[in-house]
Amino acid sequence: MQGRIHSIESFGTVDGPGTRFVVFVQGCPMRCAYCHNPDTWAMTGGTMMEPEEIYEQFKRNESFYKSGGITVTGGEPLMQIDFVTDLFTLAKRDHVHTCLDTSGITYNPENRPFIEKLDRLMELTDLVMLDIKHIDPQKHRELTEQPNEGILAFAQYLNEKHVDMWIRHVVVPGITDDDRYLFDLGYFIGQFANLKALDVLPYHTMGEAKYKKLDIPYKLAGVPAMDKNKVIEKKEVILNGIRKRRAEGSVH
Repeated sequence: MQGRIHSIESFGTVDGPGTRFVVFVQGCPMRCAYCHNPDTWAMTGGTMMEPEEIYEQFKRNESFYKSGGITVTGGEPLMQIDFVTDLFTLAKRDHVHTCLDTSGITYNPENRPFIEKLDRLMELTDLVMLDIKHIDPQKHRELTEQPNEGILAFAQYLNEKHVDMWIRHVVVPGITDDDRYLFDLGYFIGQFANLKALDVLPYHTMGEAKYKKLDIPYKLAGVPAMDKNKVIEKKEVILNGIRKRRAEGSVH
């Protein structure tokens, strides 16, 4: 089973706990307005690689990753679930920490063959970093061109499977910074016993140049980068939602 790989980062520090060996896969159905890697969208790009080939690269510098492990991100790694499963199988044989960074967009509880594969992958996954782009269904569709029902259901699924979950949320001025929705996001994720961390990230404009190079219209042209100081305030709003949910005693 080969994977279509966009790139590999040998010293990742923001893709899970510790120092990580990070595999960026190719292909994603999401079209997030603030995506800074539009070159990962197409399923036809990248380089075909075997899981064993990638794992050998990890093993060469394994001592660097004693406090970390392997993260697969993208693109959307669940678009290549068989490949990720094979790679994580190799990692878990050596007790290497595994992390999946996903949008959850492929989750569909009605797709039994996929769920069976996902069940197997979750047995090999120590941590899922789940990006929730927007809690409101309509605004999520406007932002990403995809619905969010399956993504929210995926969070429920992870909790049922007792897989540790980190939530990531990007705060974009005028788009994802509304306190009402941020509180709702916190209230939603506050129900989950497997919630281990919350990363609230400021929107930046560094990807805009890449869009110009690829001749792709940049939907957020003119939107300023998010003030990092305000992100602290916005994270507190989400935390308030979490606290309210947990004060109600509805953590499952």
